[in-house]
Amino acid sequence: MDHLSTESLSPYTDLDSATALQIVQYMNAEDRTVADSVAKALVPISILVEAIAERMFLGGRLFYIGAGTSGRLGIVDASECPPTFGVPQGWVIGLIAGGDAAIRKAQEFAEDDIYQGWKDILQHQPTAQDTLIGLSASGTTPYVIGAVQTARANGLLTGCITCNENTPLAQAVEHPISVPVGAEVLSGSTRLKAGTAQKMVLNMISTAVMIRLGRVKGNRMVDMQLTNEKLIRRGTKMIVEAKGWSESDARAQLLKLGSVRAVLEAK
Repeated sequence: MDHLSTESLSPYTDLDSATALQIVQYMNAEDRTVADSVAKALVPISILVEAIAERMFLGGRLFYIGAGTSGRLGIVDASECPPTFGVPQGWVIGLIAGGDAAIRKAQEFAEDDIYQGWKDILQHQPTAQDTLIGLSASGTTPYVIGAVQTARANGLLTGCITCNENTPLAQAVEHPISVPVGAEVLSGSTRLKAGTAQKMVLNMISTAVMIRLGRVKGNRMVDMQLTNEKLIRRGTKMIVEAKGWSESDARAQLLKLGSVRAVLEAK
C-alpha cells in the first residue's frame, strides 16, 4: 500500500487543531484539483463508452463492481439509470462486496475474497455481451480484481476506474481508466477526492452511454419515469417548450401517454 498515491500522507498536518473554516478550505482547495485529473482521462473514458454502447445495443448489460465507497458509488449510479433514462431494471447493475448489507454497514474482510465477486455476478447469468467495470480507488481490491479477471476470461468486456497509476486492477482489464488524485486531506480517506473522481467518471459513462443508445432527445430526458410530481412538472415543461402547448394540455397528454417521448412522437 505504501506506493499508492491515495495512501500518501496529507500535506495538512494540523487538522486536529484547525478551525472548521480552515478544514473546509483545505478540502475545497483539494476538490478543485479533481476535475483536472478527470480531464486527463477523457479519451479512454470515451473509448469505453463507445464499446459499452455497442454491446448494450445488441442486448448486453452494464455491471459495476466494487467494495466500500467504490461499491456504493456504483450502486448509486446503476439505481439512477431507470428513473432518469426509462431503461428496465437490470440494464445497469451495481454489486458490492458483502452484498446489500454493505450498502449501509461495512462488512469486515468482504473485499479480500478474490472469488466472491464473480460468484456475485453469476447470480445475474452474465453473457459475453455484458460489460463489467471494476471500481477501486486503490486498484488493489481482491474482490474486484478476481471478478474482472474471470469476467474477461468469459468474454465480457472489462474496464475499471482507479485513482492510482499502474495498478493490478488496471492491468487486468481491457479498458483501464486511471484518475490519480494524490493524497487526501485526511490521509487515506478515499471517500473524499478519490470518491469524487469515481463519481464524476461514473456520471460520464452512464450518461454518455444512454445518450449514445438514444435515450435522450436533444438535451431532454424524454424517457424519464414519471414517479413523482416534480418529474411530471419537468416533463410538462419539456412538452410546452417543444410543442408550444398550454401547460394544462401538455400535462394531460403526458399523463395519458406516459412519457415525454411518447407525446413528442405522437402523430
